[in-house]
Amino acid sequence: MKYFHRKLEHPLKEALKQFPVVLVTGPRQAGKSTLLQHVLKGVNYVTFDDIFARNLAETDPTLFLKTYEPPLILDEIQYVPSLFSPIKLMVDAHRRRVGQYILTSSQLFPVMKGVSESLAGRMAVFQLYPLSWKEMPDADPYDEIATAKQMLKGFYPELNPTFWYSSYLSTYLERDLRAMRNIQDLGQFQRFLVLLAARAGQILNLNEIGKECGISQTTAKDWLTLLQATSIIYLLEPYYKNITKRVIKSPKLFFVDTGLLCYLLRIDKVEQLVHSPFSGHIFENMVVMEKVKQFAEKGERAPCYYYRTGSGQEIDLLIDHGDHLDAFEIKFTSTPSSEMARTLVQFKSEYPVKKAILLNLRRQPHPFSNGVFAEHWTH
Repeated sequence: MKYFHRKLEHPLKEALKQFPVVLVTGPRQAGKSTLLQHVLKGVNYVTFDDIFARNLAETDPTLFLKTYEPPLILDEIQYVPSLFSPIKLMVDAHRRRVGQYILTSSQLFPVMKGVSESLAGRMAVFQLYPLSWKEMPDADPYDEIATAKQMLKGFYPELNPTFWYSSYLSTYLERDLRAMRNIQDLGQFQRFLVLLAARAGQILNLNEIGKECGISQTTAKDWLTLLQATSIIYLLEPYYKNITKRVIKSPKLFFVDTGLLCYLLRIDKVEQLVHSPFSGHIFENMVVMEKVKQFAEKGERAPCYYYRTGSGQEIDLLIDHGDHLDAFEIKFTSTPSSEMARTLVQFKSEYPVKKAILLNLRRQPHPFSNGVFAEHWTH
């Protein structure tokens, strides 16, 4: 199977020289195990998808850790949270030894609870998303049709989208969600997923989605948390620091992968995507996640937000650098217009914005007023 070199390789190697434990989280099939086995060739590897390894770790964690000498990769550690305390004891017994345990998990929140209780200060944490454009050497983001095809296919390594997403969804529902919550009606949960997909790129209204799905707002919130914990969805928080105007406080909803998003929307052809009423939101979803991945590839939390006032003024994506902002509008078009950049021009005149860019499909940059530009989305 072809290996895609990941941008996270270098930060991961550096962390292994500094911390006794390293955790890599991210959705299933994003390439966590493949990455670690490539970076750490020959290192002992155990997956807790294996029920026998899981049983030994649960019944006798001390014997388990003595059986497998570090450095040791422990895949899907969320299945054995009881291992965190024994790992802490092993690490504390050899304080100067770095790179002892390398953990992976496709369930972020349960693992972070164990980390905060047992391994705080002893572990570096990374998030691995599906492939970014720069990690796919044969991809051509300047080709509009190739871009549309990639949005349809998605960014998981080595997949056949025709059957893969159906299998992925059923496996994910059965394995991860039922392990975290006893969801009785999987059909209703799938309807919930489809309703979320229809609102990708929009401000989240859980009350509305819950009513349409026939579930309580409490259940809708619980299910949303599950999807966020397993890196199926990404919530883009609103920006309101030092802003006196009334702003929208609900997050914007995105899917981590546009391939799954298109599958849920039953879009499987380029012509469908181009003419779909969802095309702009799917493109925005891809661009926002590409920016998020760029920070994650450096081992950094993405300082990404959106901005919308009660009167409807909106900026699709803000990146907060502390002393200044970068502001982006995202349009699925090859013919950007000054009207599309109007909100950027106004926003830049009021706030400390260094870059104000209308991201679109056109290769050549185009200037608007007040230092606002239209540029290709990869810029």
